[in-house]
Amino acid sequence: MVGSERIGKRTLNLYLPLAAYVIFLLFPFYWMVLVSVKPTPDLFEMKYNPFWIQHFTLENYLYLFQNTDFPQWIKNTIIVTVSATSISLVCSVLIGYALARLKFPGSNFLGVGIFLAYLVPPTLLFLPLAQVIAFLGLYNTYWALILTYPSQLIPFASWLLMGYFRTIPKEIEESAMADGCTRLATLVRIILPLSVPGLLSAGIFCFTLCWNEFLYALIFMSSGPMKTIPVGTVSDLIKADTLFWGSLMASAVLGSFPVALIYSFFVKYYVSGLTAGAVKG
Repeated sequence: MVGSERIGKRTLNLYLPLAAYVIFLLFPFYWMVLVSVKPTPDLFEMKYNPFWIQHFTLENYLYLFQNTDFPQWIKNTIIVTVSATSISLVCSVLIGYALARLKFPGSNFLGVGIFLAYLVPPTLLFLPLAQVIAFLGLYNTYWALILTYPSQLIPFASWLLMGYFRTIPKEIEESAMADGCTRLATLVRIILPLSVPGLLSAGIFCFTLCWNEFLYALIFMSSGPMKTIPVGTVSDLIKADTLFWGSLMASAVLGSFPVALIYSFFVKYYVSGLTAGAVKG
């Protein structure tokens, strides 16, 4: 009796709320996939069950690749995301390490200031950044986003890595430098291999933000074939009062797949990196 009561309480207090939360969390993704593989007439036919598939089709995915520049959008998004993430990670590693290990006047204030810079809304920054991009003649080029995205990514990634570097004992670095390593060699050979969870956390954060970013991409790369997936999906699949629901959902499924894949493999390191940086920052 006692065992059955424990199981009943555990089911009521843990598994049922958890199941409800999982259903609530995954239902939008289920709905996207469902709509993306339904023929358009089925979406507006009330006699069909809206939560199930009566007629399976891939026409919405074929429409994306045959009637839009979706392959080019993928290429643009990958180039911008990988480049901006790489630049942001390199800068953030150097900034975070300097603030965590090198003591100089104003270092603590600078660390707080970098994080506060992340809190500035992008809607306040895109006007001056647009003037800079126009002055440099970078509109509708990859560099327009590659150079502007780090303004959002570097502050948070630097703050996160600064906190993670502080969790690594200084004695390890001192031993390496006593054996003849320079400060840079110690960073590359000792600190970075020990900071893989923190680097993955910062990298996943930067990748996700770049991949899903809409405002800057809409302003700086919204013409011709230079669109990214978020901009191309909205501009080419929503025309006046006509919405291509099936292709919209197909684009959303394909666009969210890389991010979902990365999180599914690296979520353990992402959480550990965030928590380590939070408690020591």
